[in-house]
Amino acid sequence: MSLRLSEELAAKLGELAQAMGRTKSFVAVRALEDFVAREAWQVAEIQQGIREAEAGDFATDEDMRALEAKWSPGAR
Repeated sequence: MSLRLSEELAAKLGELAQAMGRTKSFVAVRALEDFVAREAWQVAEIQQGIREAEAGDFATDEDMRALEAKWSPGAR
């Protein structure tokens, strides 16, 4: 796999790698790993929410009132 980076991004990557005492490849792979993990988590959570909604698994009015009471200003 090869990537085309803007000059600005390549320069920032180089500066960061130098500051970390690592190679640009190491820093880029770490960044991609973090991004992929975060995005995969978010997609999985969205898909779970869609499955729950399709199954009719919604909060009740009572659940919502309790949540509102918990987070309303002055609530403890």
